[in-house]
Amino acid sequence: AVQYGVREKDHLIDYDQARSLAKEHRPKILFCGATAYPRIIDFQAFRSIADEVGAILVADIAHISGLVAAGAHPSPVGIADVVTSTTHKTFRGPRGGMIMCKKAHRKAINKAVFPGLQGGPHNQTTAAIAVAAREAATPEFKAYAYKIVENAKALAEELNARGFQLVTGGTDNHLMIIDLTNKGVPGKVAAKALDRAGLVVNSNTVPFDPRTPFDPSGIRIGTPAVTSRGMGTQEMRRVGAWIEIVVAHHEDEATLQRVAAEVKEMCSQFPAPGLPIG
Repeated sequence: AVQYGVREKDHLIDYDQARSLAKEHRPKILFCGATAYPRIIDFQAFRSIADEVGAILVADIAHISGLVAAGAHPSPVGIADVVTSTTHKTFRGPRGGMIMCKKAHRKAINKAVFPGLQGGPHNQTTAAIAVAAREAATPEFKAYAYKIVENAKALAEELNARGFQLVTGGTDNHLMIIDLTNKGVPGKVAAKALDRAGLVVNSNTVPFDPRTPFDPSGIRIGTPAVTSRGMGTQEMRRVGAWIEIVVAHHEDEATLQRVAAEVKEMCSQFPAPGLPIG
């Protein structure tokens, strides 16, 4: 496999590099999609590159499928030859996956899935995916998806104001990557401290990271779960303030426990859907 990357100046996908590499290596399949990219993906640009070299275009929208379904992110359906996705994450269904494809690839993909990769189907999961898909077609889900983006932008704005370095400078979707290099705190150290304070993130590499993937420079945080609980931009500003406190005092257990108590108090005002209050 040959990988394209992001531009060093702004950390946006380097479509020129992708085109150049495609012309050089003539791939049979061109993949687009990401696990930690906070900006809009230009599927039409990838379609153009794939057409230039005669490649099949596969778009993976595992992270953004809920946003795509609601119209909060452009869709690759009708542009890509194959679209893959999880059914959880922003789609907010059970853990699973789905493959959509153009008719020309249906037979090959069906054969690869069964009997090639899949055994007995989990019918209960299939039924739950159907429920999630039906929910994704409702006005309420559309409002939820747009609120995810609104909350993410509010949190990114708050973090920027507090001197954090965000990859690409912000976000257009549900997540953001925070480069902690200027704070002098490794991502894994920050993630563990934030977890003790009741704020769940994961350590994550940043573009051109000088540290290893096992001990990276950044953290990744998203807003789907807090949005599902009914939190809004005001709460995102509080989260941004807590992140600043925890990163600055990551070795101070008393501070971490104080923040944890404040987080717990705020969360008590926004119970998880389906669970009783208290």
